[in-house]
Amino acid sequence: MSEVSGELVIVTGMTGAGRSTAAKVLEDLGYFVIDNLPPQLLARVVKLVGKEAGGEQRIAVVADVRSRWFFTELRGAIREITANGVRPQVLYLEASDDVLVRRQEAARRPHPLQGEGRLLEGIKREREMLSDLRGDADMLIETSDLNVHQLAARVMHAFAQGGEVRLRAIVVSFGFKYGIPVDADFVADMRFLPNPFWVPELRTHSGLDQDVRDYVVGQPQAEPFLDRFGDMIKALASGYLNEGKRDLTIAIGCTGGKHRSVSMTEALATRLREADIPTLVMHRDLGRE
Repeated sequence: MSEVSGELVIVTGMTGAGRSTAAKVLEDLGYFVIDNLPPQLLARVVKLVGKEAGGEQRIAVVADVRSRWFFTELRGAIREITANGVRPQVLYLEASDDVLVRRQEAARRPHPLQGEGRLLEGIKREREMLSDLRGDADMLIETSDLNVHQLAARVMHAFAQGGEVRLRAIVVSFGFKYGIPVDADFVADMRFLPNPFWVPELRTHSGLDQDVRDYVVGQPQAEPFLDRFGDMIKALASGYLNEGKRDLTIAIGCTGGKHRSVSMTEALATRLREADIPTLVMHRDLGRE
């Protein structure tokens, strides 16, 4: 029998990737947030907080390499509490090396694993230490191209209570020339559709403009893709939920992330919402050209 019938979220990931922002959002959502908890105390804290709150208090634990050697026990602690009936959701925050360097230098704090060496050496050690946990994560958010408000929206969308547990989708448009989002569960390539860039009256507009959306979604191949891709996502929903995965990130790409991917992202999101799948839309590269 579980000691806690509420939710337990473990927030972890790279230093500078946004753990503090995620923790603040969870606190605003009513979670009891504990920062930098040694993993050996995880089971004890879950039991104590659950008992004091009648088993309904939602808990968020921020665990990272600041606890140094204690951190290596985190996976074992997760297995222990899972065996005792508490299934945590692991939220992992990621960012590229260059972004982490800029953020860490702006914060003017040394990296916890840097020692006497270079900042990049500390980041490399941290990635190695976190590699197994990253693979175990229930939700991975790549924050390199997110500001604090966009990250907060992602976390809010994922963990806000809304009654019954349902699959939640995040649909992200992007441009292939800027790279594929590393946190995507599915990637769909819209470059099979004619490009509005080559239509003079549409070139300066984006997929948020109705004339571009009508042009893209009106192509003969567009509706069949949306129907089949949307049906596939809906068919996967129950399986993901049975395996404890509640959040699905779908990346929709075209060359520059301005016309086709934006139009099809908006159209797919509409279909998913009509299927009662809560859906957040983000346009990663819109305005970047």
